Amino acid sequence: MENFNALDTIWLILGAVLVYWMQAGFAMVEAGFTRAKNAGNIIMKNLMDFVLGSIAYWIIGYGIMFGGLNGIFGGIDLFTTGSYDTGTVPFWVHFMFNTVFCATSATIVSGAMAERTKFISYLVYSLVISAFIYPIEAHWIWGGGWLSELTIGSWSGFHDYAGSTVVHMVGGISALIGAKILGPRIGKYDENGKAKAIPGHNLTIGALGVFILWMGWFGFNPASSYGLSTYEQGCDVGNVFMTTNIAACTATLATMIFTWVKYGKPDVSMTLNGSLAGLVAITAGCSAVDPWAAAIIGLCAGIIIVLAVEFVDNVLKIDDPVGAVGVHGACGLFGSICVGLFGRDGGLFTTGSFDRTLVQLVGVASVAAFVIVSMTIVFLIIKATIGLRVTAEEEIVGLDALEHGLSSSYADFMPMPGAGNLFAGSGTTSPSEKVSEDLAVPVQVMTEAAAPVGDVKMHKIEIICKMDKFEVLKKSLENVGITGMTVVNAMGCGVQKGNLKKYRGAEVQVTLLPKIKVEVVVAKVPVADVIGAAKKALYTGNIGDGKIFVYGIDECVKVRTGESGISALQGDDQF
Repeated sequence: MENFNALDTIWLILGAVLVYWMQAGFAMVEAGFTRAKNAGNIIMKNLMDFVLGSIAYWIIGYGIMFGGLNGIFGGIDLFTTGSYDTGTVPFWVHFMFNTVFCATSATIVSGAMAERTKFISYLVYSLVISAFIYPIEAHWIWGGGWLSELTIGSWSGFHDYAGSTVVHMVGGISALIGAKILGPRIGKYDENGKAKAIPGHNLTIGALGVFILWMGWFGFNPASSYGLSTYEQGCDVGNVFMTTNIAACTATLATMIFTWVKYGKPDVSMTLNGSLAGLVAITAGCSAVDPWAAAIIGLCAGIIIVLAVEFVDNVLKIDDPVGAVGVHGACGLFGSICVGLFGRDGGLFTTGSFDRTLVQLVGVASVAAFVIVSMTIVFLIIKATIGLRVTAEEEIVGLDALEHGLSSSYADFMPMPGAGNLFAGSGTTSPSEKVSEDLAVPVQVMTEAAAPVGDVKMHKIEIICKMDKFEVLKKSLENVGITGMTVVNAMGCGVQKGNLKKYRGAEVQVTLLPKIKVEVVVAKVPVADVIGAAKKALYTGNIGDGKIFVYGIDECVKVRTGESGISALQGDDQF
């Protein structure tokens, strides 16, 4: 290789390693901003989209990106030695650097569709993005395609230095389309359509992910120079380092202040998203703008992310657990346009010319239209064939349990949110078999000396059932006059020891299943009515429908007033 340069090669390898390390950042952000019962599923997705994406990009994607449609299967020989001119670095180094960028675009989609997407469906659309969607639009911009040569007036060429459009906007738009077709998580919106918060389980892990991503961005942007062997490249890389960091810092500051004013407190999770918003926004123009412009871009991105998250959540009614649409979609679009506004050459605010801005607008509009149409088709085909969304039971119990057979991702695998198939290994009743209602939902009376239910004035009724039955049960109880209840998460199993399953080939003898325990205390409402309402709500005829226990209550005291007995059960006091 006549033009080989060792420094350029080492620089690109270092950049590829840092960008690959961003996979860990995305995994931590997504896991931390969602619930513990899905952490294992999220780790698997972030692992496998890189694995499948690398293979798909190797076989198909790279050839499309740098050879156009003629590059599929042989236009560029990826199985022996490369035929594409990669400048001063070896072919395979060039290939690996572009592979990690492709994987980044695919993994963005995961966060917006977290906690309710089938694992197999995720693998399919992630593979399609890496093999076709990303390579086609990346060819337009980075592979010598039409957008790289687009000329309007005095300006020629759409500019996206490291991927605000190619990587982030594409991932954000794909996430938006996928989350819309998939639908919101159970409980995200009330019956009036008002959004309800579903907090993530580990903000510390989420923050670690942001720091990892920030670090990875120092490979993502500066290494996109494709070299560091000349003085000019050194100046370019130095400017990119500076603009990347300053935009992230000003965005973080802007988000913190904006949420402080808007919400009354500086929002931690939104401020973390603000850091990512600034990094995404500066990625297109990091080499084309000066530090002062990067500071302005970051400040704007820090405010845009808050407005975008609220707009997606409250106006579009699209459930995006991690804010991926706002961070990558909205800020990727904004950052790409900013190249035309703030570019030191041809920028609207620096030279007064609008030509470069028009080129950027045409570019983002073209890529957005392509991704919207293509990904809508992909998601609808998946939905109509293998299905896109898990069942309500799988979503409520958790994808770790029912998609992966993993009791928990934490505490040495102590069973926290769920287990496997509720009917596996029972050896008795399967979902297709019916038993009598009394056998399916047995009632055990737990009064002293086996006293008849009617001999006790007050009763506590304890109902243990599946988690996904709570809303139906609550409405059924309300219909018979129950206005107060205590609800707790519970883990347990009956005489069948839960479902028998295996972990790493060894049989797990006892599996505690996730349940809820609903307790109500009644005096005026007949116990029989409560039992009947509960059985009606819970009965399916299958093992796992639940149990109802009835206890006699000797006394009840209301702390606030000192009232006792039945009087203590009346009024509006909360527990």
